[in-house]
Amino acid sequence: MESLDLLAHPIRLRIVHAMGGGRLLTTSQLCARIPEASKATVYRHIDLLVDGGILEVAEERRVRGAVQRHYRLRQDRAVIGPDTVRTLTPEDHRRAFATAMTALLAEFTAYLDRDAADPVADRVGYRQHALWLSPAELDELIVELRAAIAPKLANRPGPERTQYLLSPIHFPMEAPRPDNS
Repeated sequence: MESLDLLAHPIRLRIVHAMGGGRLLTTSQLCARIPEASKATVYRHIDLLVDGGILEVAEERRVRGAVQRHYRLRQDRAVIGPDTVRTLTPEDHRRAFATAMTALLAEFTAYLDRDAADPVADRVGYRQHALWLSPAELDELIVELRAAIAPKLANRPGPERTQYLLSPIHFPMEAPRPDNS
């Protein structure tokens, strides 16, 4: 299964989100992060991600007679490359965007359902800005955003850190006008 097919599912995308930052998690821990899905569903999606090379077994431990596996995300495989993006149809983009939004909504709902959820204290944000940009300005903005975000992707969990989901989305709202009005 291609990375796009593997990642274009809300449960698998949430598993990938949970595994970020070099975390090692068990299936039970992932089930706890995705309580609205049955354990069988989470197990099935983990197996698909392992078979597709996006997750790997980092270690195995014997716990009360059973083997407990800790999984690790293969960040290099959890991406959709530019060559694949160039081949996508508008329907493929629509499906991928819907999956991303479904996973985002599920993650936000899970956050709000926690007893200690405090959007103000947690600095939750969901602003949208309509910008006027030339192609060169958009390229510059993308480079600047990547430069700001990329080093933080290597952060590991720690006592002072909370995992945040950041979802930059950009698309043209209208076609450029020749008279710039």
